[in-house]
Amino acid sequence: MHNTFRSLKSATRPLALAGLSVAIVGALFAPSTASASAFQLKENSAKGLGRAYAGSATAGGDVSVVVNNPAAMTDLKGTYLQADVTGINFSTKFTGSAHDALGRPISGGNGGDGGTTLPVPALFFATQLSDRLHVGAGFSVPFGFQTEYDKNWVGRYNAIKSKFESLDATLSASFDVTDTFSLGASVIAQKTSAELTSAINYNAVGLGIQQGIGAQTAVGVAQIQAAAAAGQIPPAQAAAMIQAAVQQGQAAAAGVAAMTPAGVDGFARIKGDDWGYGWQLGGYWKLTPNDKLALNYRSKISHRLEGTGNFTTTPGYNVLLANPALAASIPPFAHTTGTADFTTPAVLSASYWHQAEKFGLGIDVSYTKWDVFKNLTVNYGNSQPPTTEVFDWRNTVYASIGGDYYLTDKFTLRAGIAVDSTPTHLSTRDPRVPDSTRQMASFGVGYKASEHFEINASYAHIFVNQAHVNSTSGTNDTVTGNFDDYGNLLSFSAQYKF
Repeated sequence: MHNTFRSLKSATRPLALAGLSVAIVGALFAPSTASASAFQLKENSAKGLGRAYAGSATAGGDVSVVVNNPAAMTDLKGTYLQADVTGINFSTKFTGSAHDALGRPISGGNGGDGGTTLPVPALFFATQLSDRLHVGAGFSVPFGFQTEYDKNWVGRYNAIKSKFESLDATLSASFDVTDTFSLGASVIAQKTSAELTSAINYNAVGLGIQQGIGAQTAVGVAQIQAAAAAGQIPPAQAAAMIQAAVQQGQAAAAGVAAMTPAGVDGFARIKGDDWGYGWQLGGYWKLTPNDKLALNYRSKISHRLEGTGNFTTTPGYNVLLANPALAASIPPFAHTTGTADFTTPAVLSASYWHQAEKFGLGIDVSYTKWDVFKNLTVNYGNSQPPTTEVFDWRNTVYASIGGDYYLTDKFTLRAGIAVDSTPTHLSTRDPRVPDSTRQMASFGVGYKASEHFEINASYAHIFVNQAHVNSTSGTNDTVTGNFDDYGNLLSFSAQYKF
């Protein structure tokens, strides 16, 4: 049996790479679902949410422009402090099935509700240094999400928990070039972190080992048959040798099968993080006394995520690892490190606002360069060669229209609608990103308690097109079906002018 095991290295090594890469690739980059496509978040302003972020940089009186378009700080006359928090309630439910590499159904439930409820905070400060110069600072969360399914669901080998978060610290400045035109710039420090868990299908790993045994047994039988045909071995001896080789191979395969029964899973948990740095440039035009236009470009931010992986094995698989002849040729599922280059995308946005006596009307359009995320290559801390996962995401467009109605000098009503395309598509969509095109309807209210203090509250509902998946894990377990998603957003802000 040991001789058979020694011959398995070339046959089982690809399975080892697949088993480890599926865990580390997913953990170092865990994409998401939020109010914008993929894992992009716009939730940094209760005022903006109330009108579906239409007029996000041009409506005026919102300190979130520190991170959305620094040139628009020109409208903030004085010193301001603003705090926002948005509760994101996201729901995703799966309907479908899964099967293993042999087409056998995988047992388990539908995963329950994979969504969650999370707070997204934001904090902004802006002050006017002179008639033409403004500076500001902000803390925001431009990217983030979390999904988590039941541990025993049918897609557990593809995903259980996925959490991704980017935190931005932004310093901004603006200068009024003329009375009607301003320029702004920002520097951004971004901390990105990820966590992922999934089940490990040791039965599939064992199946790969058994296939390797079968392949090597077939090679041995062919060699014996060739020797017999050349007259090097008597026919009777050749027949006995073939029978012994087949029996040895069958015994070895049966031993592996006994050590890796179906339904006895392991568990993988990976974490990774990194700091990255970027910038943005904004322009702000006062076209007329009642019309304003703003353009802003936010750069992509490159990261090299560094992560660690922890894996649990089963008693039977530990027996296989204890065999020195076999241990070198099967996935060790031991603690390891990994790095992956990952880039958060560039965003180009335009914002328009028309101001009337009793109302304001805004339009926003943004273009997100998700095409930077073609694939993810992971370099391992041990001897494994790099592995690559293909995503091939597409660029997206977010468009909204909304406005304010000034009920009184103190009360403002808001409403808006938006549509947001998804960067994902069927060929690469998986349960970690059950994303599809979204539509949003929102409303809000603002109350100006005094000349110095105001509060705002907004609510939005997100309608998501059905997301179809046909995703295969690193151990060739395929989950097929549909995700039904929706989201609810509730946001509050308080602003104080000194």
